[in-house]
Amino acid sequence: MHCPVGNSSRSPSREVLRLAGPVLAGPEDVRDELWVVDGRITFSRPAAPAGTVRGWVLPGLVDAHCHVGLDAHGAVDEETTLAQALTDRDTGALLLRDAGSPADTRWIDDREDLPRLVRAGRHIARTRRYIRNYAEEIEPEGLVAEVARQAERGDGWVKLVGDWIDRSHGDLAACWPADAVTEAIAAAHAAGARVTAHCFAEDALADLAAAGIDCVEHATGLTDDTIALFAARGIAIVPTLVNIATFPGIAADAEDKFPRYAQHMRALHARRFETVGAAYDAGIPIYVGTDAGGSLPHGLAAAEVAELVRAGLPPEAALDAATWSARAWLGHPGLEEGASADLVVYPDDPRADISVLAAPDLVLLRGHPVAGAGATAPAA
Repeated sequence: MHCPVGNSSRSPSREVLRLAGPVLAGPEDVRDELWVVDGRITFSRPAAPAGTVRGWVLPGLVDAHCHVGLDAHGAVDEETTLAQALTDRDTGALLLRDAGSPADTRWIDDREDLPRLVRAGRHIARTRRYIRNYAEEIEPEGLVAEVARQAERGDGWVKLVGDWIDRSHGDLAACWPADAVTEAIAAAHAAGARVTAHCFAEDALADLAAAGIDCVEHATGLTDDTIALFAARGIAIVPTLVNIATFPGIAADAEDKFPRYAQHMRALHARRFETVGAAYDAGIPIYVGTDAGGSLPHGLAAAEVAELVRAGLPPEAALDAATWSARAWLGHPGLEEGASADLVVYPDDPRADISVLAAPDLVLLRGHPVAGAGATAPAA
């Protein structure tokens, strides 16, 4: 039995805190302990007395595809946005890549008690080829200019809708001509932004890869050819398997009107684990993302890690996709000397049992205990 707070009578909300590990600072970097001093990590024992927390310590989890400030109908109010961010935080997801939102969520950056956000601006979609109220909807001739606008709005990312159902032929289809997407991605890179794209199907992937895209969301349409292409170019994927689990329901709803689309969605769902496993075997970088905030609730990062294990990733690789590598990919430190103490404490080794991630003992954000037994969130 593990107790999240050790035998010290001091509260873990004091300025100095000892984390008696194992501390999983990296896939092959296991430390015995670390300290939190004034909200920052140190591996050097401080002179000041410290309260002690015992358990398995990981960097705060990453959800690299979620939508804060968004629900199934579009932008939501600040109260709902706050609830979404708190749900992620309390389940240990402390770094979120917001993969497209029409809401202005900059106020979250002023809240010490809320997760860190890396924004991708607003979705950029073809006219009437995406979910209503989500995207800036334009035609190809306006793509470069819109990418430039969203690059300014985001935090180093731009989000394209790469494919969607084309009602004129009743199935998923690429949204952009190859030349338009090539110019758009070049414009984003010139502005210092990386580009990712929503893609369910097969058709858009080769053109996006050739255009220099940095990442693809969902990527259920990967085939042997595009897997090899993505691996050669180092293009990352965020599979969002907890979202792909909804494909059968989407197909059922569309069956009467768009039977080809319904059949396609079922086929993509049926081979989802095989696709992700093949991508991993080929060396494609894979990161954890949930697609929370549209039709799915927030707080699903641990469930997505478990889905990656079901797809064939070794538990430590799935954990890496949510922690060490994911943080480095987004430009944020993990458990490093001098880094902000954004970390999670678990009762057992998550490498041995990935389900441990679903129930953290303690969550520290910027050095403050914000969730778990004995934690008290700071005032807003």
